[in-house]
Amino acid sequence: MKKLYRNTEEGKLGGVCAGLGEYLNIDPVIIRLLFLLLIFAGGLVAYLVAWIIVPEKNK
Repeated sequence: MKKLYRNTEEGKLGGVCAGLGEYLNIDPVIIRLLFLLLIFAGGLVAYLVAWIIVPEKNK
């Protein structure tokens, strides 16, 4: 069973986009661009909430 984790080793800020990219098997750059486009529609709030809620990946 796949679980969503923040990937802080490959992530830029909090590892949320890198973790989502790993979970969905897509390039994290695409997720970063989507968050950037959605920043005016609550994307920043969604990112911050995910940063708080999603656990960090064990090293």
